[in-house]
Amino acid sequence: MMRKLFLAAALFITITATAQQSDKVVAYIQQYRGIAMQEMQRTGVPAAIKLAQAILESNAGDGDLALRSNNHFGIKCKTGYTGPYVLHDDDRPQERFIKYEHPEASFRDHSDFLKGRDRYAFLFELDPTDYKAWANGLKKAGYATNPKYPQLLIGLIERYNLEDYTLIAMGKKEMPPELKATFAVVNEAREEAVPVKKAKQYPQGDFMINQTKVIFAKQGTAFEAIATRYNIPLNRLFLYNDLQEHQAPQQDALVFLQLKRTESPKAFHEVEAGETLYDIAQEEGVRLESLLKYNNLTKFASPAIGSKLYLQDMGTGKNAVAKNNP
Repeated sequence: MMRKLFLAAALFITITATAQQSDKVVAYIQQYRGIAMQEMQRTGVPAAIKLAQAILESNAGDGDLALRSNNHFGIKCKTGYTGPYVLHDDDRPQERFIKYEHPEASFRDHSDFLKGRDRYAFLFELDPTDYKAWANGLKKAGYATNPKYPQLLIGLIERYNLEDYTLIAMGKKEMPPELKATFAVVNEAREEAVPVKKAKQYPQGDFMINQTKVIFAKQGTAFEAIATRYNIPLNRLFLYNDLQEHQAPQQDALVFLQLKRTESPKAFHEVEAGETLYDIAQEEGVRLESLLKYNNLTKFASPAIGSKLYLQDMGTGKNAVAKNNP
């Protein structure tokens, strides 16, 4: 009887500890999923992979390095590094690891670490949704010595549905409402150091963008008035501007009087602060459906500041996140 009670108590403790660990990981994911998606858009490192690595290497934020130095990826000081650091036993006793002011800086440094080294270059040719290939590729490139490293990453991704964040960052899955505020805060923090986009000056009357006639309409100008003035059927005016009839803009806007082109003479558009995919399509005089197609995006995507969106069919077949690196 005592043995059964002991086993029952041990099982209860194990289940409770497992549940607590799971809750801790979920809380960690909710805290850092925004920066993981933003970094995917900036550099192409899949959000699922980044989150799984961070969970594993920082013990979901409870590891010694994470607690003492905000270092969630075990990044060591490079040759010539003169910034703050902490000492930590790793391959050798008391090695120097970078100390970050904020954990988000560690996430960005991790992206730059992978992006800036030749041995990881082949990873960025992989489909970013193929997390198994990425996990095995990291091991192949020598990122970790643990032979089970790929399986550990894959297990975390599948257990906590981390692939959802890769898909959201790519615009292939709609961002849940509760996540939009978090993601906005992350982007807002990044945008603080970026000059606000200056309002462009456009000529009065009609003019040409990408060989297509357009006007700049002030806030409050009715589409019906524009259609009447230029003798254009109202439904076609909405079509020319990639809009449904209930979507007439309520602010200053470019309004095209002809069907936009499928391509631009320019190769790409570099995303500025505050721009949406629709804004970019209008500014460049390119059909929105073409812009989405060339960059393998959906209307739900929120491209990061500094990313490059193709305005032509480059014929590469690569995913937009891999192409859109600054």
